[in-house]
Amino acid sequence: MQDKDALIAGLTRSAEPAAAAAVARMIRAGSDAELAAVNALAFAAERGLAEEAVIGALLHATRLGLFEMIWNVVCPSCGGILDANATLKEVRQDSYHCAFCALDAEPTLDDTVEVSFRVSPRIRRIAAHDPDGLAFWDYHRQVFFGSAVDFPDAAAFAKLAGSALLESAELSAGERIILALHLSGSVIVLDPVTHATHTIELDGEPTDERQELTVVFSDRRGCATGSALRPGPVRLTLDNRTTARVLPGVFSAGEALQTLIGGRRPFLSAKRLLSNQTFRDLYRTDTLAIDQRLKVTNLTFLFTDLKGSTALYERVGDLMAYDLVRAHFRILNEIVAARSGAVVKTIGDAVMATFPTPDRALAAALAMREAMVRFNVGRGADELVLKIGIHEGPCLAVNSNDRQDYFGQTVNIAARVQELAGSEAVFATEPVVSHAGSAGLLSTRRVRSERRSLRGVGEGVTVYEIA
Repeated sequence: MQDKDALIAGLTRSAEPAAAAAVARMIRAGSDAELAAVNALAFAAERGLAEEAVIGALLHATRLGLFEMIWNVVCPSCGGILDANATLKEVRQDSYHCAFCALDAEPTLDDTVEVSFRVSPRIRRIAAHDPDGLAFWDYHRQVFFGSAVDFPDAAAFAKLAGSALLESAELSAGERIILALHLSGSVIVLDPVTHATHTIELDGEPTDERQELTVVFSDRRGCATGSALRPGPVRLTLDNRTTARVLPGVFSAGEALQTLIGGRRPFLSAKRLLSNQTFRDLYRTDTLAIDQRLKVTNLTFLFTDLKGSTALYERVGDLMAYDLVRAHFRILNEIVAARSGAVVKTIGDAVMATFPTPDRALAAALAMREAMVRFNVGRGADELVLKIGIHEGPCLAVNSNDRQDYFGQTVNIAARVQELAGSEAVFATEPVVSHAGSAGLLSTRRVRSERRSLRGVGEGVTVYEIA
């Protein structure tokens, strides 16, 4: 076992104090269920902490070896985990199938790839480290469903579980069991280990004759089958032909089941984590595989550039100009991180940053403009003028030059919008200005729109100048 106390001491030195203390308390006194899949956003909300501080603390804790990150591909309908991976590199680019929902899900970093944190077995051994020993409902809650599924409290859960679950079984490899049921409504047989489902639809007049049905569980993951029976007695045989334990349950396909798994809460998406400055600093070269291309449905890009930087080098000399550019980078980095964004890269004296939502990028842009004014006043000069452009849209997360980057027309448009910007103005596109969170930021500012053609972009784009 690693020295837990020494690692926790390291966490308190590297992360925000309140968040680090909360994470440390959970490691020491949290239940096994709490430590199986920590939802960073729910953890922050329950304790009244800032989300970014908690995310940062969990990332530092993971880097120290206190936690392991889990990159889950989740079904956008039921919230079940279709695939669990130790790194983003292991997430496949092709679609995943949820047998429970009969739904194909494409892995997009916005809403189908979630990131949770599990305590390291070297720090504290919990039941989820040995899932074959988990009881029926514990397996569902800690292994089968993602951290976004918000199960009811213990009393409500027990009541709903009792009405949703008709029968359950635990079958060792090669074992079979026969259940005697009397069905009056459609049911679903679900095994959370193999992700296999069998839907039994009831049709026709009720019968008193016993009907026979066999459901086979094989090593083929996510197998979906079905059958039609008449309402009445059923002799159901569950046959485990896998090489491991299975946990089949017979569920009533009604309102109780939907209520049991229907609650949702925010979760830490891969998109948000990739736009987190602490993550990019700690995991700079260990994110995507070289040939991996993963879709992001919506991401906000902010580009900046220093106007007249070439003349600045000629006027004040290389050494002083370099120091000024470095100082401006520090200012921008702090502002980006404070608004839940991340600097993807710098190119010369330009910055490319990403944000999970347009309003955060806009808030950062306005703060950058004000900070640069203060910086110039402090120097007694006004030569450092920042040009800023913002755009939101779909893109691809890629690996470029051994680091995580982005590719696509959205990136190109954001860069071209920045080229239009003049002194002391922020230029943004329609998706940024029309975002609900942007209204308050723009309420006291003069905004002028104009249809502009952008270099390398076929159609014209409406660009808003925020004075």
